Amino acid sequence: VQLQASGGGLVQAGDSLRLSCAFSGRTVNNYGVAWFRQAPGQEREFVSGMFWAQSSTKYSSSAKGRFTISRGNAESTLSLQMNSLQPEDTAVYYCAASSRGKVPQTADTVDYWGQGTQVTVSS
Repeated sequence: VQLQASGGGLVQAGDSLRLSCAFSGRTVNNYGVAWFRQAPGQEREFVSGMFWAQSSTKYSSSAKGRFTISRGNAESTLSLQMNSLQPEDTAVYYCAASSRGKVPQTADTVDYWGQGTQVTVSS
């Protein structure tokens, strides 16, 4: 399984960004997929996730109401729409996948990681 994340950048507080993650190598239907982020000096934390074959989604408390996870327009692409970005959202964002039948919500339940994309929000 390979994950390729893209879409990061430098934005101002209140702006929006859309991250994308291309999943390849296996059929994505049986995987739980998620976005994590890691700020300098901090642990990698769960942001949002979904089980590809189902419609239910999960969000961290900081992401709920501002971020939306979805299947992207391209086949086997995961998207994260981030609105009302704040400086505390600054981090490297990673897409992740798990073959364990559920959404990975901790780093130790992730089987595959993408390479990360930097999101920087200026005040």
